[in-house]
Order: sequence, then structure tokens, then C-alpha cells
Amino acid sequence: MSELPETARARIGQAEPAIPDVDWTILMARTQDGDAAAYLRLLEEMTPYLRSLAARRHHDQNDIEDAVQDVLLTVHSIRHTYDPARPFGPWLVAIANRRFVDRLRRQSRVRARETPFTAAHETFLDPQANLEERSDRRRLEGAVDDLPAMQRQAIRLLKLKEMSLKEAATASGMSIASLKVATHRALISLRKMLTDRSNT
Repeated sequence: MSELPETARARIGQAEPAIPDVDWTILMARTQDGDAAAYLRLLEEMTPYLRSLAARRHHDQNDIEDAVQDVLLTVHSIRHTYDPARPFGPWLVAIANRRFVDRLRRQSRVRARETPFTAAHETFLDPQANLEERSDRRRLEGAVDDLPAMQRQAIRLLKLKEMSLKEAATASGMSIASLKVATHRALISLRKMLTDRSNT
């Protein structure tokens, strides 16, 4: 077993766990020759290692798993470009670092466009405090019914049924990112609709 080069460790910011470079190099070479069993073994052995790398960049478990999947998909799509004469570890770490950085940049761009929840948004999120009176409930339900389908589904699953993002994604078939965007847009629309209706 050989450790990753110092430059790779420096990029991550701390020493990496040892990587079975020779074994993984052999497995990848066999994968390129069409050995499905070698490929499966390589993926199974790489995944915990990639998870430990991703955990250094991401804190949310869903982000870690998504980052690992990004790397695995990239490795799969460019596996034919790997040169078995070179060590596998640095090749894998370079791909992982690029994918992690790409993901962090994407998340930064999304966060820059998102509006944080405020007290005004929270008005619609507490069913016990805000929906006790029937007239308020009817107004809110009517406003939710007027939302576009994706926004309506996101609000019902996440806010009215109080599902987690992961549960709502499974139930709806939407990605977590799509659910977040739909919920954000729905809350803005609901606020406007309920304000307009209370003024009429």
C-alpha cells in the first residue's frame, strides 16, 4: 500500500488515509479489459475512501453522498482515459477534487440566488399556531391549490405533511434541489396571494 503524494494531501488540507494504489491500479486495468467483477470490487473499495474525502468538504450527509455519486459517475464515464502505467490514487483524487470543487461552486451560486427564510415566511409554516381558525385554513388551502403543480406538491409534502427533504424527494420523484427551489418560489407566491386576498 502506498500513500498519496504530498501534493494531493496538501490539496485536501490534511493527510489522507492510505490507498491500496497497486491493487486499485490492477482492478482498473482489468475493468478497462471488460472485467465486471473487478469493476464492482473497485467501486465497492473506492466508495468509503471517496466518502471520507467528501466529508472533508461537505458537512451534510446528503451532500456527501451526492458528491461521492458525482465522482463515481465521472470515473465511470472517463474510465477509458486512465493509463494503467500510472498510479491510480492521484488520478482518482484529481477527479474527486475537481468534482467536489464543482459541486461547492454550484451550491454557492444557488445560495447566492436564494432568499433566506424570514419571519414573514414562517407565518405559513406552523400549522398549529397559524391554521387553527377555519377561515385562515381555508384561505391558505385555497392559495396552495392555486400554486403550480410542482410548488403545490413541494409545499404539501415539506410544510403541511412536514416530511424531510429526502422523504419528499422519494415521494415526489423530484430532486432535493428542485424541491428547495419549488418551496422557495411557493412561499413567495403564497405570501403575495394571501396579502392580496386580505386586502380585498
